[in-house]
Formats: sequence, C-alpha cells, structure tokens
Amino acid sequence: MSFPLPKPQTPQLPQHLLRTIDCQQGAVRAVRFNVDGQYLLSCGGDKSLKLWSGSRGTLLKTYSGHGYEVLDADGSFDNSNICSCSSDKTVILWDVATGQVARKLRGHAGKVNCVQFNEEATVILSGSLDGTVRCWDTRSRKNEPIQVLDEARDSVSSLKVSKHEILTGSVDGRVRRYDLRMGQLHVDFLNSQTSLFSCSSAWVVLSLCVCVFWSGPITCVCFSQDGQCTLSSSLDSTVRLLDKSTGEMLGEYTGHTMKGYKLECCLSSKDTHVLSCSEDGHVYFWDLVEGCLSWKLPVGKAVVQSLSFHPTQTRLLTASESRIQVWAAELEDPDKNDDDNVTMAM
Repeated sequence: MSFPLPKPQTPQLPQHLLRTIDCQQGAVRAVRFNVDGQYLLSCGGDKSLKLWSGSRGTLLKTYSGHGYEVLDADGSFDNSNICSCSSDKTVILWDVATGQVARKLRGHAGKVNCVQFNEEATVILSGSLDGTVRCWDTRSRKNEPIQVLDEARDSVSSLKVSKHEILTGSVDGRVRRYDLRMGQLHVDFLNSQTSLFSCSSAWVVLSLCVCVFWSGPITCVCFSQDGQCTLSSSLDSTVRLLDKSTGEMLGEYTGHTMKGYKLECCLSSKDTHVLSCSEDGHVYFWDLVEGCLSWKLPVGKAVVQSLSFHPTQTRLLTASESRIQVWAAELEDPDKNDDDNVTMAM
C-alpha cells in the first residue's frame, strides 16, 4: 500500500527580531556575518570597524586605522584576519586577536567601495570609484597589486569571489564575471525589449563575463549558493536573476524602492528567496521560482542600507542608520549563549 508523499513545508523566513545593537559608530555602512555566522562585523561612518558576538550582541573589539568612513569588510576562512576598505582610498588587513593593522594597501585613485578575500585568504580583491578591481597578495610584503582589472567604465560598486570566479557590478550598468580558469570572455546583452543576445571571445590572460543591462547603475551583485546563477540589483528598483552560463533572464523582482542609494541584495542560505534592501525602511523577500513577494520585513522608518544572510541558518542582519538588527525565523532561548573568545573570532 502506497501513501502520498508529504507536502513540502514552506521555507521559514527571518521575521522575528532577536536584538537591536546601537553600534555608536555613526551611520553603519555595511554589516557582515563571518564565515560560520558566529560573529558580526559593522562598518561605521566614524572610521571604525567593530566585531560583535552573534549570540549575545556584545562588542568584542574595535578596529581603528582608517582615515575616513569604512565602507565594507570581510573575514578570512580561518577567522584570523579581517580586510576592510574605506573612502580614504585604502584597504587594510587586520590581525583579529591583536586588533593591529597587519598591512595597509594603497593604490586606488578613489574611495574603495567593496572588498573580499578569496577562498584561501591569500588574495584580497577591492573595487573602487576609480573603476578598477585590484588584487592584493596577502603573503607578499610588496605594496603593488598582483593584478588590476580595469574593464569597468565607471565606479565598481560591488564584488563577490567564488572559487575561480570574480563577479563585479559597476555604475556603468554592467555586471562582469571573470572566470580565471577558462580564459574566455562571455557578454550577455539585455535590451529594453527584453531580448537577449550572447557572444563570447577568448582573452589571453583571464576570462570575463559581462552582463549588460539597460537598467542604470548596478548597486550589488552576488552568486547563488549553488553557483549556477548571479543576482544583481540596480537603481531602477529591480533585482535580476540570471543563469550564469547562458545569460538567460530567470527572474525580475520589483516592488521595493532603490533610486538614490547604493543598497544591497542577496539570496537566502538555501536559494529559496531573493532579498533586497529598500529606501522605504523594509527588506523585501521574493520567492525565487515564483517571483512573487513573500514578505516585507519592517526594519524601521529610515533606509535599510545593508544586509547579510547567515551562511547556514535562517538568520538575517540588517543595518539602518546607526543600528544593526538581528532577525531569525524563531525567537531564541535567552539562556542559550555561547562563550565568545575574540582570539577565536574573525
């Protein structure tokens, strides 16, 4: 006798506010989970970078060394280092335990908007207002970048690294995917009549994938968790999902407001939902497959500037004005707290 398979459960969304942290560092420009989601990073308008306990929301360490507001940060895979970037045109590599500057990297001609380690934390990649992505060797004492990617025709607003690929978004309205292994150039064009054109060519040095949108400046880019798709948001208040290999448009997500601010988007940890910040004080959740709006998370009255989804759990970080918020699918037990040790943190 056979029985029908159980109906799949609707994925839970982070709807419950666990805590609000007043960072006391001016406007929070970016928030990030570390590699395992146990710790939080907040980038402040007061030139500081702060490390927080994810379970308690307590401040573990403050990193000071930038000359102007900190715009982005990332933690290494082994939690021993942090890299950060700033409007002061520098990238800093920090030692987590001591809080000291391990290296200060100069070379960009404009403010540095985004920064990330590669998987092994042997290279730091930074994108700047000067239209370049610079690759810095963390093991070398040389101050020059090992490579400069200068295909962008305007400010590089966002970048993500996944294994052998680099994804960048620029104010010139293009999303570029550099495939360092294949050495090929793929270009996907999406015109105003939503027709899709693709072409490819080979480069001697590296591989470049460019998705061209008639959509205005790109504010944020990311890979899907399965590595098969790319997600990008732009100042026409639209988030777009593309098939990485073919450039096919898989989904457009609208309803939020993104017209004057550099706001972020992301995918949930299991690729079930698309998320975006909004100027109306909400975070929008869309069902990835259906494209319908699943939930509007009311964060506050001000612009939601930044967000970060937990790498494995249904948890979300948001930043608005001088505060960050931690959201979860369920309220947690207040007696359940992990012991935090900054030497084991990012």
